[in-house]
Amino acid sequence: MGKFVISKRKNGEYQFNLKAGNGQIILGSEGYTTKSSCENGIESVKKNAPIDERYDRKESSNGKPYFNLKATNGQIIGSSEMYESIASRENGIESVKKNAPDASVEDES
Repeated sequence: MGKFVISKRKNGEYQFNLKAGNGQIILGSEGYTTKSSCENGIESVKKNAPIDERYDRKESSNGKPYFNLKATNGQIIGSSEMYESIASRENGIESVKKNAPDASVEDES
C-alpha cells in the first residue's frame, strides 16, 4: 500500500512524495507555499493517477526516460525519477496508478 509523505523544504515550501509499499519514491511534487495547497495537490494526484492520458512520457536531455502526471487543466502535479529504460518508466506509471488512489497521507512537515 502506497503513502503520500508531506514534508517541508529548507525554503519553507511544502512538498509531497508518493512512496510505494516498499518505501521507494515513485512520484514527487513541486513546492507549495501552503500546506493546504500541498494537500490539494495530493487529492489531484489521487483523482488523476488512474487515467493514462494524464501521464506525459518524456525523455531528459541525457536520454533517460521519466514522466509527469498532469491535472485536467494540464498543470504538472507530480514528476517521476529518471529511469534507465522505457520499460522501467512504464512500470513506474503502473505503480503510481496502483498506489495513489488509496494511499494514506503522512505529515512530516
